[in-house]
Amino acid sequence: MSLHRQLQELAANNKSIKVGLIGAGKFGSMYLSQIPTTPGVQLVGIADLSPAGVKKNLERVGWQDEQSNARSLDDAIKTGQTHISEDWQALVSHPAINVIVECTGHPIAAVDHCLLAFANGKHVVNVTVEADAFCGPLLAQKAKEAGVVYSLAFGDQPALICDLVDWARTCGFPVVAAGRGHKWLPHFSESTPETVWGNYGLTPEQASRGGLNPKMFNSFLDGSKPSIESTAVANATGLSVPSNGLLYPPASVEDIPFVTRPISEGGVLEKKGMVEVISSLEANGRKIPYDIRMGVWVTVEAETDYIKNCFEEYNAHTDPSGRYFTLYKRWHLIGLEVGISVASVALRKEATGVAHCWNADVVATAKRDLKPGELLDGEGGYTVWGKLLPATKSVAMGGLPLGLAHDIKVVRPVKKGQSLCWDDVAVDTNTHAYKIRQELETKFK
Repeated sequence: MSLHRQLQELAANNKSIKVGLIGAGKFGSMYLSQIPTTPGVQLVGIADLSPAGVKKNLERVGWQDEQSNARSLDDAIKTGQTHISEDWQALVSHPAINVIVECTGHPIAAVDHCLLAFANGKHVVNVTVEADAFCGPLLAQKAKEAGVVYSLAFGDQPALICDLVDWARTCGFPVVAAGRGHKWLPHFSESTPETVWGNYGLTPEQASRGGLNPKMFNSFLDGSKPSIESTAVANATGLSVPSNGLLYPPASVEDIPFVTRPISEGGVLEKKGMVEVISSLEANGRKIPYDIRMGVWVTVEAETDYIKNCFEEYNAHTDPSGRYFTLYKRWHLIGLEVGISVASVALRKEATGVAHCWNADVVATAKRDLKPGELLDGEGGYTVWGKLLPATKSVAMGGLPLGLAHDIKVVRPVKKGQSLCWDDVAVDTNTHAYKIRQELETKFK
């Protein structure tokens, strides 16, 4: 409850948290829009493959041109301006920078960025949750070994869900289920960047105005991102995952405590203590009033009659038994909130969500029949979507992690709906991402 006060104290003493940002797309731009009004924070540098695109996005979010004209990182430190370049290695190795915000959305590159940042003593706020989904427990371990903090990004739903779970457990409640909302119908798993906007609910003009990436937004729609984010939550909180993928039960906010109960008690859960995603659409496509599409939630249980009576006395909305209660946040503001993570890791040395176990995995699953010679194009693309599975099941089947299904060749036929295995593709075994995944599998087997 004191982060803002601590930031003000830094500013009053002419000090600041010095931040490096890698990737200035939509999420990064949202964070950029908040930095000028956040005391005690200086964005020293931005590394991006398109410096011209960075300039355009800075103008879009309201920065003055002179704010980003530093000639070098050293010049930025002296002048308080920001340096823009393509050189991420220089950014993560500069001795004055305290925190790296990894915001590329490219999981294989993100692993490189995180590892070099750790080696240079930098805390990392990892927005690229796709990387956390396939090797988060090892990234967290390597950060700890380096004496730095690795964290999920507040504002993104996984960190917000972790926050709700932490609230519940700190209050003494057992967590029955936790998760996010989503607009979901089963055929969305076949969506491509060409069909995304109509299904998502935006016009192409709205998407263009916001600089929205159709492949990235399609990764939300086709179920990949909900699976990725549920994986991050399960690995950070120790919650279990459904045995054969997310169920997406449709429910209004008021109905969440009804459906997020065990099957034996009239809900959808295989057991207590699981992640799940609530759909904002009925099976027939009807929009559910007062939905949780853009929000997060946690369902807890009253273990005694006294607590159950307290729920009733304070008019808490529960299931019919009065035992299950859901707390929720109906909206999340994505990159506009990531400053919470930056301040937390720098000032408190505390992550806003970090993997402590390996309960869950996301396996690349064919959107259509795939032929030998085709290239996989990762989450949100034309070839695969991500299916949430228990990590033990994924390892047993030799499942190909969705985060590694980028620009790799299919070597044998794969039927639509089939989850891919390592033997189905030709993987580049020289990347840090591949090596850390193999290390993870070896460690947790």
